[in-house]
Amino acid sequence: MPYDDLRSFLQTLEKEGQLLRIADEVMPEPDIAAAANAAPRLGAAAPALYFDNVKGFTNARIAMNVHGSWANHALALDMDKNSGPKDQVDEFIRRWANFPVKAEYRDNPPWAQNTVEGDEINIFDVLPLIRLNDGDGGFYIDKAAVVSKDPDDPTSTDKQNVGIYRIQVKGRRKLALQPVPMHDIAQHLRKAEERGEDLPIAITLGNDPVISIVASTPMEYDQNEYELAGALRGEPAPIARSPKNNLPVPWGSEIVIEGVIEGRKREIEGPFGEFTGHYSGGRNMTVIRIDKISYRTDPVFEHLYLGMPWTEIDYLMAANTCVPLYTQLKKDFPEVQAVNATYTHGLVVIVSTKKRYGGFAKAVGMRVLTTPHGLGYAATVIVVDAEVDPFNLPQVMWALSTKMNPAGDLVVVPKLPVLGLAPQASTPGIVDKLIIDATTPVAPDTRGNYGNQVLDLPEMGEWLTKLQSLAAR
Repeated sequence: MPYDDLRSFLQTLEKEGQLLRIADEVMPEPDIAAAANAAPRLGAAAPALYFDNVKGFTNARIAMNVHGSWANHALALDMDKNSGPKDQVDEFIRRWANFPVKAEYRDNPPWAQNTVEGDEINIFDVLPLIRLNDGDGGFYIDKAAVVSKDPDDPTSTDKQNVGIYRIQVKGRRKLALQPVPMHDIAQHLRKAEERGEDLPIAITLGNDPVISIVASTPMEYDQNEYELAGALRGEPAPIARSPKNNLPVPWGSEIVIEGVIEGRKREIEGPFGEFTGHYSGGRNMTVIRIDKISYRTDPVFEHLYLGMPWTEIDYLMAANTCVPLYTQLKKDFPEVQAVNATYTHGLVVIVSTKKRYGGFAKAVGMRVLTTPHGLGYAATVIVVDAEVDPFNLPQVMWALSTKMNPAGDLVVVPKLPVLGLAPQASTPGIVDKLIIDATTPVAPDTRGNYGNQVLDLPEMGEWLTKLQSLAAR
């Protein structure tokens, strides 16, 4: 049964042994972030964390690491918590085939219980804000779904956007948001500024678990995130209209912040410890004026720790980065078998494919670089044979060790776009990208001396099942 809000999902996590309540009093800094930093180190079944005894706060409720393990991610998709990453990616692909599933509007959203407007707004009264890393330039909101519409086509439900962006708190009713140029909100903002207008937005916090997943998914510009949420849920995603800007927002959110990105206004934002495992420096970024906050009574503040992988964001943005790439590649190249883009938000992408002829694998790698996600993220593409499981790193390393000859199998494409946060770029936003062909040559490619490859014995699968059964006794 899909979850309509965060609280029902937290209840399921607790029932499944995947929520750890921290009863002892903790310091807001560094305890909460340090605990969220540590939690994923517990492994594939790491729990979510829940804090409600925070020194200096009278009524704080903070949830961390909600998507921070394969077990939690599986439960978010209503799968068995023991499902592995490849099984979850395969199921994601199966459900993607049902896209789009139209969202449904519901009345009486829980976030409408309390409101504050205009000069009465003080975001510090609503959110128990904490810093995540020592070098952060201030307090951040980093797991909120930001809703915006195309100013040139505001009635289009396809060109609206629901995305997750880092947001720095700059004052009682002022925020800063980083619109990565490759993301839809940057296109919305550009159009608004060309029209001489501000861009109305809604920032929703504490969302149901599928909303967080789709808001992190690199979809095409005219694809609706709520309609993907419906496909993943197996039923329509519940939404409501925000009272100030009339934007479609998740029905079950804990908090809805409405305002505008002020046109042609920029202020210094950052630094911030990012998903790359490095701090990004201070940059001129957009300014948000908050006009209205609506929130549930005693709201749960869902926060996300970022740092040296793996952290929660690496689970949150794993399957949903693999699947769009897979569907886009499969449409052009039916030979593609699987795509693993789970590493550092797909800065490295591993693709397994059959081949039609020599040089085919390199063409597949080039196509990765021209997908909507590849344009801004994929810096290195590794292409392996169909028999190599891209989710099995020992197999990938075997392919690199035995199939790849640097003399002809490394293709460097200079000066391609990458998000400005990528630390390997000498000039922010521009990087040379690399395709590694680690496939077995086929005619007319005659490189190497491969002979016949050793294959698994026919009886191996039967014995694997038998050994797993014996080991479980």
